[in-house]
Amino acid sequence: MLSADFVIATAIGYVCLLFVLAYIGDRRARINQRSWLHSPAVYTLSISVYCTSWTFYGAVGNAARSGLEFLTIYLGPTIVFVGWYFLLRRLVRIGHLYRITSVADLLSSRFGKSSRLGVLVTCIAVIGIAPYIALQLKAVTSSIQALAGSSEFGQGSLRGIDDVGLALGVAAGMALFTILFGTRHVDAKEQHHGVVAAIAFEAVVKLTALVAVGIFVLYIGGGFEGIFSQAAARGVVVDTSASFDSRWITTLVLSIAAIVCLPRQFQVTVVENSNENHLRVAGWAFPAYMFLMSIFILPIAIYGLTVMPADANPDMFALTLPLAAGQNGLALFAFIGGFSSATSMIILESIALSIMVSNHIIMPLVLRFSRPQFGEGQGMSRTLLVARRFSIMLILSLGFFYFFFTRDSNALAPIGLISFTAIAQFFPALLAAIFWREASLKAVTAAILAGFATWAWCCFLPSFESVSPAVSQLLADGPAGISWLRPEAMFGLDGWDPLAHAAFWSLSVNVLTLTLGSLLTTPSALERIQAAAFVDVFKRPNLALRGIAPGSATATDLYFVAERVLGEKRAAALFEVAARERGVDPVLLEPTPEFVGRLERELAGSIGAASAHVMLSKVVAGADVSLEEMMQMADETQQAIEYSQELERTSAELRMTAQKLEDANQQLRQLDSQKDEFLSQVSHEVRTPMTSIRSFSEILLDGDQLDDTQRQRFVSTIHQESLRLTKLLDEILDLSALERGEKNWTSQAVDADAVLDRAISVCDALLRKRTIRLDHGQRAGRTMIEGDPDRLCQVFINLISNAVKYNTSSDPVVRISSALRAGNFVAEVADNGPGIAKGERKLIFEKFSRGRRGAADQTGAGLGLAISRQIVNRMNGTLDLAPSTLPGACFRLRLPVIRG
Repeated sequence: MLSADFVIATAIGYVCLLFVLAYIGDRRARINQRSWLHSPAVYTLSISVYCTSWTFYGAVGNAARSGLEFLTIYLGPTIVFVGWYFLLRRLVRIGHLYRITSVADLLSSRFGKSSRLGVLVTCIAVIGIAPYIALQLKAVTSSIQALAGSSEFGQGSLRGIDDVGLALGVAAGMALFTILFGTRHVDAKEQHHGVVAAIAFEAVVKLTALVAVGIFVLYIGGGFEGIFSQAAARGVVVDTSASFDSRWITTLVLSIAAIVCLPRQFQVTVVENSNENHLRVAGWAFPAYMFLMSIFILPIAIYGLTVMPADANPDMFALTLPLAAGQNGLALFAFIGGFSSATSMIILESIALSIMVSNHIIMPLVLRFSRPQFGEGQGMSRTLLVARRFSIMLILSLGFFYFFFTRDSNALAPIGLISFTAIAQFFPALLAAIFWREASLKAVTAAILAGFATWAWCCFLPSFESVSPAVSQLLADGPAGISWLRPEAMFGLDGWDPLAHAAFWSLSVNVLTLTLGSLLTTPSALERIQAAAFVDVFKRPNLALRGIAPGSATATDLYFVAERVLGEKRAAALFEVAARERGVDPVLLEPTPEFVGRLERELAGSIGAASAHVMLSKVVAGADVSLEEMMQMADETQQAIEYSQELERTSAELRMTAQKLEDANQQLRQLDSQKDEFLSQVSHEVRTPMTSIRSFSEILLDGDQLDDTQRQRFVSTIHQESLRLTKLLDEILDLSALERGEKNWTSQAVDADAVLDRAISVCDALLRKRTIRLDHGQRAGRTMIEGDPDRLCQVFINLISNAVKYNTSSDPVVRISSALRAGNFVAEVADNGPGIAKGERKLIFEKFSRGRRGAADQTGAGLGLAISRQIVNRMNGTLDLAPSTLPGACFRLRLPVIRG
């Protein structure tokens, strides 16, 4: 049996060794920034601070009591680190860009740099971690008692000191060691390389110790097969019936949240990360470390249940098995391994929590109630150091008090799971912070508060059942006898495992509040800015470089602030670097938003993002416009711009409408003019035959002196003028019907060249009468088009008769030709008459338009070409004037040929 004095002296000596390692590590890191302290191996080993005395001692006890449930504590972190690219990489990038110092700083910075949210998260973390620290105290005291035994020699100086006194001494020693270890630097973002080096060393020690015990157990137990055979022979069976049940799933989910949200894990994974690429190594090396830590847990547990007395504490099998075999040295080494697990957790957890307390609780109070004393360059640094040291003592005191009230519990694992459930309340908010742009401060605050209240009721309060009859009564009957509000059977959900019940209700309330609250509330302007910066951290990393507008603040004002927080040396170095980059003297340095942003991030590394933002806002903003007012003005300006653009669009539409109306009016005026011209031409054309008819009728009425020959001639003239008038009216009606599309029309396949021959035959008598020679040009032959053959013949007759009528040449010639060109039937009628005057070419197809040159017969109404063009248009063709080798006019008709 080992002496308690010797065990305690060994522990103190081990702590001193850690302190020396931390001191040497700090010096080496400051001398050589590329030393091994910055290696991915040290970074990965430091993450193993996750493996506390719970995983060293408690995992064995958990395996002995609950079978494979202990694996969930290892599987959760393994899943997170194997998938490091999706979550951890984003957290580390945000941490580097914004100098994030804690999980509270991350959430408060993301949600509008809210100091209230930072206070809430800090308070919940401190309360939630208290059971975890109590677990470490219990593990250390139990391990010392297990090594010392009950003999007078073993007890040594501990004679008469109970577990509470021993735990108080351990807590005091841990507080002193943590203060010496972790509060030598004020800058939380300045990586604690010495502390990390010591933690990495402890990681090797505890792994080696547990593996050594595991190999020893395999040796004396006859290997894996021998251990399981002996256990089966003695009726020792590991309970696997509860594997993969609700409790198993719950502990897996809680461990996933814990590896990210536990303050110490966030500290080593995000804050202490010096190179984002180290995650690539940690992504496989840390799961390998977890595998080695877990591989011997089950053999140790089963062998302990087989050979140790029935009343032996399974949590201490890693110590009592070597002691029972007389291996005191191995037992002491195992104690040092478990002690390493506990001390590394307490040191880093206390450092991380003290940073949160000082940055989010004490620092805002200092900023609010203290008057700035810019001349005291180290005043703020001393305040922060005192605040952090006080916070460490407070945190360990809370852990001790929880240990005091729950010391009768024999199992370590349930105590740790209480803390895991509390810290898991940050996980939904953390995921929303980096992935969901619409998450709002109000929703996150309400969600965390509601989840924490549910945890306190369903999980934290029941842990005092053994020491409080009132709590025991509450668990049995519910508040005021309301059974459906019993902490472990909320809303009638009875029969569930207490852990699964508490995790289900607290996380459900948390997630539901966060989701509905974010959908029903609107983020502030600063929240929207921070949301874009965090969610789009890889797409828009430059958002991190923007800071507060300098306003009326001078470089001297900013320097005083920096000196107060960072100290004279760091403040001077920061301003000298900025002046050197801009090529000016530090005295002449003009603050820019980029420089203010850099200064804010430096201050955030010491006092947190929310406090840094408040402090700089007071200096640079003064009574100037706030961000909310600025965003409101920007919104109003944007609305004015949009309204102006809408007016411009409306004005443009009105101008277009006015132009269309003007065009329509112009068309109406043209139509009105054409109507007047048409009526004038019609009246003129009608008046001529009517005048003749009237005149000759009057002569006949008064012509008693007329002989039969004269009477016959006058009657014949009246008849001819009547026919001419009838023809004119028919043509007008025909043209009007064609223009309106009202004329009956029969389309069919027609041989266009045959129709042309038919028209030539009809006009043959006219050609002979005028002694005009017909020149047959090239002909297309049989060519099928779609149209009305009679109407097409009417067009050809009109063209030929016009060529005859207007030809005054001494040797008159009319040339008719046809051809097939580019899928069209083309027919031309040309003559060698006087042609059409240049000024009349545009009007030749208008109604009542007649050529003024050469026609001896002006009896036509001038509607023939207008009617012909309308007929050709109905057949999808064209009728135009065309150049010709003959001196007169040439009309070209073009009609599409039927394909196939």
